Amino acid sequence: MVQRITKEILSGLTVAIVALPLAIAFGVTATGTSEGALVGLYGAIFAGFFAAVFGGTPAQVTGPTGPITVVATGVIATHGVESAFIAFVMAGAFQILFGLGRLGSLIRYIPHPVVSGFMGGIALIIILGELDQVQRSFLVVATTIVLMLVSARLIKSIPASLIALVIITSILPLVGPLLHDVRIGPVTLNATVDYIGRIPESIPSIAIPEFSGSLILTLVLPALSIALLGSIDSLLTSVVMDNITGRRHRSNKELVGQGLGNIASGLFGGMASAGATVRSVVNVRSGGTTGLSAATHSVILLALVAGLGAVVQYIPLPVLSGILMLTAFGMFDWASLRKAHVSPRGDVVVMFATMIITVLVDLTVAVAVGVVLALIVHVVQSRRRKASVVAEDADTYRIEGPLSFLSVDHVFSTLRNGRPSLSLNLGKVDYMDMSGAMALLTFMDHSHKSGVEVGITDLPPHIESKLIALANEDQRVKLDAAVENRPQGAS
Repeated sequence: MVQRITKEILSGLTVAIVALPLAIAFGVTATGTSEGALVGLYGAIFAGFFAAVFGGTPAQVTGPTGPITVVATGVIATHGVESAFIAFVMAGAFQILFGLGRLGSLIRYIPHPVVSGFMGGIALIIILGELDQVQRSFLVVATTIVLMLVSARLIKSIPASLIALVIITSILPLVGPLLHDVRIGPVTLNATVDYIGRIPESIPSIAIPEFSGSLILTLVLPALSIALLGSIDSLLTSVVMDNITGRRHRSNKELVGQGLGNIASGLFGGMASAGATVRSVVNVRSGGTTGLSAATHSVILLALVAGLGAVVQYIPLPVLSGILMLTAFGMFDWASLRKAHVSPRGDVVVMFATMIITVLVDLTVAVAVGVVLALIVHVVQSRRRKASVVAEDADTYRIEGPLSFLSVDHVFSTLRNGRPSLSLNLGKVDYMDMSGAMALLTFMDHSHKSGVEVGITDLPPHIESKLIALANEDQRVKLDAAVENRPQGAS
């Protein structure tokens, strides 16, 4: 028991080290001021703690994220920081209502191409937002990115972002004067280096905002946008956690926990937050399995905040830009982008349409349009709405109909029966989209890790070719081993 708790605490410490530079970077970006460092940190502290305690995804870490930062930046620019805190509190209240209304279950109906396009669009927004800093301090931004890439390969025990932050912040006072107005002919490589600047050192304290009817009406739409985006972001991270751990999150409880976290964050002057995929994965890889590790990460950040003011002022803004840009590059679904030429055309259209609308219009509009487009593609490709699972005997199941985003959650939830072997008859699967293919391949991965032997019979050639095209090398080996017999004419 003591060993288990110790491992959870050590995992929380590891995540706190990863979260520190990201929380500062997202906070400064959202507010455009040095005080944003505390706003970001308070978000990781208070939203992170309450979501860990009351959420429905064990070991998930909550804090400021790229999607939330994009929306928060607009709210702060339009309404000011104090009004933004009220919007964060209102967003948390909306999320609690979403959870109580059981809207979290709808996450299962968001298609894989919509998720890929949405995250790619967010990544583009972040990168575009940092281009001004790139123009002013190209050498520092580039050095940060290169240092992170190199250190990520050579040093596994310390986060690359922290290494870059510490090294460059330490060296710049010595070489800073040499980096002013560096040129190669007419091309400016480095005009100047900006710093965060001094932030007030203070222990966080609760502040009850002044609510007025007119202000609340003004903030309803921004708050609803934050709530929707934060809910989608968090539940997508929950799905990623399920894929890694093999467990099932409780989506509606997770929304209630996220709502309580954002209310607390807004009241303490912190940024709205959501489930953070990278930090959550680091937590699991470091041994965290419960909310204790995620809560510990917030407590450690709180302990660090008191003495950070004097240090944070010397952090160069181009270093934060480099960290954010590399983080944004990691947000792209590179696997899906690389396989776009062999993916179903309808899914590719949905993915890129969602990405473009995210950048040019609005994030929530992009998700809505993406889902509608995916539904249109589904209707065109298949007359049946959802697939069904028929049990032929104790260990054999037949899947009938379209295996698409509308039915993959039901299908594979039914198939998780805890038996040591499982045979799937896919002879009557008439259509499979990218969501269905990825869900089947992921199901086979989890079954392999759990020691469950999966066999596939009557695999139609057009379904097999789609699975082979979208699978990685390891998944192709598992698929080939699982196929027991093929229809006549299949290769």
